[in-house]
Amino acid sequence: MIKLIKKMIADKKEYKEQMERVKHLPEDYRFVFEKMQGYMWRFAGGDGSDMLKTQQKLIELFEISAEDGKHVLDVTGEDVAGFCDEFIRDTKKWTDKYGKKLNYNMLNKFKADNFKADNERRGR
Repeated sequence: MIKLIKKMIADKKEYKEQMERVKHLPEDYRFVFEKMQGYMWRFAGGDGSDMLKTQQKLIELFEISAEDGKHVLDVTGEDVAGFCDEFIRDTKKWTDKYGKKLNYNMLNKFKADNFKADNERRGR
């Protein structure tokens, strides 16, 4: 239990540090980050630590891109939601288990149907 509390405190500290860095981004980057953050966190799974790491990477990308003088939409493209989806692709999300369950059910259904059809063709 103490380990969990320490992790929660550390994660909260990391989050606050990240938000402090976001304050120093140019206004357009900050605006896009805040919108992306709201979108990305809707999908956070587990304890959220994976999404916190992903958010850290996004902040780093935005800091470097802003420093290089790039416009924020040159980084994300005009399909910001698509950029977000790709950016969080390998991050643990609450939808993951539903996707796995759907695939599992489809495979089992069609494997069973194929097995049954094969047996019917063979006269079993």
